[in-house]
Amino acid sequence: MQQPPVPDICIVLSTCPREKAGSLARALVERRVAACVNVIEKVASFYWWEGKLCEDGESLLVMKTPCARVEALLQAVRELHPYQVPEVVALPVITGHEPYLRWVEESVRH
Repeated sequence: MQQPPVPDICIVLSTCPREKAGSLARALVERRVAACVNVIEKVASFYWWEGKLCEDGESLLVMKTPCARVEALLQAVRELHPYQVPEVVALPVITGHEPYLRWVEESVRH
C-alpha cells in the first residue's frame, strides 16, 4: 500500500520580548496555526531601528506548520505580536522524519 506524500512543512522564525514569548507561543498553538513553538531564551539581537543601532535581549520562537498554513500563522503573529514590525520569516523543510512531519500537518487541522 502506497503512503500519502510527505507533507510540505515550514519552519517560521520570529523574535519577541522575553516576557511575551510564552504567551505568544501558547496562543499560536491554541489557535492551531502552529503545531509546535519552541522558545529559545536569551537571544541577543542587534539591528537598526529609526536610524539608531539597537541591542536588545529577546526570545526566538521556532514555529512548525504546514506551508499551506504559513499565511494564517503570519496573520496571527502580526495580530498578537507587540512589535510594530515583527520579524517573521518562513523557511521550507527539505526533508525530515516523516512521522513527525505528518504530526505537524495533523496538529493544525480543525
